[in-house]
Amino acid sequence: MSVEASLLWRIGEALQGTKPGSVEQAFESLATPGDLPGNLRGLIETPLREAAVLVPIIDYPDEPALLLTRRTDALRQHPGQISFPGGALEETDEGPVGAAVRETEEETGMDTTDLEILGFLDTYLTITSFAITPVVARIPPGKPLRPDPAEVAELFEVPLKFVLDRANVRRHVGRRGELRVSYYSIPYQDKNIWGATAGMLVNLSSKIF
Repeated sequence: MSVEASLLWRIGEALQGTKPGSVEQAFESLATPGDLPGNLRGLIETPLREAAVLVPIIDYPDEPALLLTRRTDALRQHPGQISFPGGALEETDEGPVGAAVRETEEETGMDTTDLEILGFLDTYLTITSFAITPVVARIPPGKPLRPDPAEVAELFEVPLKFVLDRANVRRHVGRRGELRVSYYSIPYQDKNIWGATAGMLVNLSSKIF
């Protein structure tokens, strides 16, 4: 097993037995990852909207890769940004896994019948009032993909070892109106992975290093 391939094994070991986190507990804990400032979590009166994303790791034999999407510029929320496939939970979804898998099928056209759920990362709280459950999955290589042109401008892959290497991560401090917020970015070639997507990858890295 190569060093790169062993990353996927280590992720499986680290996430074995994990379950989706409680939104209530995540909201109350200042240690919960996210770009929602900790000192504001106790002041928000409206409930956060639950969402889920799939963190799809393609199991290439020598070097696993992460599958990401670039959203179209026409979308109302986060146009043009790089993200995991996912979205808000709907009443018909069977929890975060159901939502993440459904959204992945809709956005990428992927046949998900043989993906393997490895586990869950920590709930990620966003300043846009979402509580996101990241669902980490192993994807067999060679799957045909048919991205939805209304939502996805591009599908692309990044080496797993690159996004998990903290040397490639940058931390930023910015402002959203009157709020001071911090966030991460992971530049890769001509892409800039940032915000919630980068934050979840930092959380994943923390599980195995």
